[in-house]
Amino acid sequence: MFVLPLLLAVTTFTTQDSTAPAPRARHPRRPRVAVSVAPLATAAMQLEQAATAFPAIAVVAGLDALDALDNLDALAALDHLDDAAPAAPWAQQDPADSLYRAARRALSRNQYARAAELFESIQKRYPRSTYTPDSYYWQAFALYRTGSDDGLRAARKALQTQGTRYPKANTRHDAEVLLRRVQGELARRGDRDAAADLTIQGDSIAETPDVPEPAEPAEPPEPPEPAEGPRGHGPRTDSCDDEDDVRLAAIQGLLNMGAERAVPILKAVLARRDAGSVCLRRKAVFLVSQKHSAETSAILLNAVRSDPDREVRESAVFWLSQVSGEEAVTALDSILRDPKTDPEIQDKAIFALSQQNNPRAAAILRAFAERRDVRSQLRENAIMWLGQRHSTENATFLRGLYAKLEDEELKKKVIFSLSQMGGTENYRWMMDIALNQSESTEIRKSALFWAGQGHNVDVADLVRLYDTMKDREMREQLIFVYSQRREDAALDKLFSIGKTDPDRELRKNAIFWIGQSRSPRAAQYLQDLINQ
Repeated sequence: MFVLPLLLAVTTFTTQDSTAPAPRARHPRRPRVAVSVAPLATAAMQLEQAATAFPAIAVVAGLDALDALDNLDALAALDHLDDAAPAAPWAQQDPADSLYRAARRALSRNQYARAAELFESIQKRYPRSTYTPDSYYWQAFALYRTGSDDGLRAARKALQTQGTRYPKANTRHDAEVLLRRVQGELARRGDRDAAADLTIQGDSIAETPDVPEPAEPAEPPEPPEPAEGPRGHGPRTDSCDDEDDVRLAAIQGLLNMGAERAVPILKAVLARRDAGSVCLRRKAVFLVSQKHSAETSAILLNAVRSDPDREVRESAVFWLSQVSGEEAVTALDSILRDPKTDPEIQDKAIFALSQQNNPRAAAILRAFAERRDVRSQLRENAIMWLGQRHSTENATFLRGLYAKLEDEELKKKVIFSLSQMGGTENYRWMMDIALNQSESTEIRKSALFWAGQGHNVDVADLVRLYDTMKDREMREQLIFVYSQRREDAALDKLFSIGKTDPDRELRKNAIFWIGQSRSPRAAQYLQDLINQ
């Protein structure tokens, strides 16, 4: 369950932010942060059950689906998440330096009207200043942030003036993107000129460029090895360019005016197959998902089935998870049913279905979990996501499914999923599995571990279980389970094992886990043990 809030937070923040773009040169992309968990080497055997269970969370389609959020980096020109800020003053001898510093300070304090006035003063008083070319962009940025109709029109004028007078300004690319944002907002408010401009832009985006047929070589050369993209997502293209940011800003403006204007253009973009449109198509699937129309699910499904770019296909599946309704569920179901679908795409479809708050979506996942003609890993992920939806129907299904399974990994995933649901009935069922000697030791250990993590199993029952358990491996597992509990009875049992158990290794095991406790009683126990 801890995967989902992260996913939703990222998605919500990205789609709702309306900050105008700041020059990317001033805000380098943040590096990815890798999170790792270092296991205790000394306790490797006791932690085995946890170590084998948690990868189920780390590799499931939910986290793989976060790869689709990489596409949002390409949308950075539309919505920077950093606070916009002009570059630090760089020309102290320039006569406009003090004005630039004041304008920059006002902008950082969100005093947008004052900042716009000061940037305009640079243009009027010091037209030859080194600060002047970029001042038009920052004036427009401040005016855009005021949100008023007059401010938007003045921002448009400033950006157009910069384009005419200073086409090589450092902020020129960002100014082009911002101009589309301004035009989009003005069009939404009824400005006909802005609407006409965006419509022309949209029509030009939808056009597929004419590519001349290459001359046929006398002898075809050997094709080069495809460059692998990040995380093994297949061939990547270097066709992305800054102009895509401008095109996407224009489409975003059309979306603000209404889906009926933008959706046909987005469909045309996604229908393109030229190499130069790959990046544009990757971004377009996101925009399609943000404007729900009767065609949204069909457009995304078509991209899944027919786009030659793997990243486009994977992103389309991911964004289907954010589209509610029967059409989206039907589209995802068709992906799972098609035997020709790439298993990785099916994996993302499983995740997408798990995000649908829809009884039919849950039924599709249950049916998929029963299938014997698909990869075990896909079934494992379907089982795992069923466990994230707490329902009596899912719990009953999983307990029934367990009895039909022969694969131990699938059985472990059922146990894990039921542990995530919680509830007295599920924990009683897990304890029954742990005590069932016809099950393998690994399965029994897994059931005991996850049962011990819940509060529905009385610690007194766990304590009594140690003396009746003859299997040494199960006793080791119980010692670890006691170490994870916070009740005094669990610690008392570890004390007893550490002192009286006839098995020397089990005593050492118990003493190790006592040493991991922060209880003052544990410290006193160890001190007494040393002094005896």
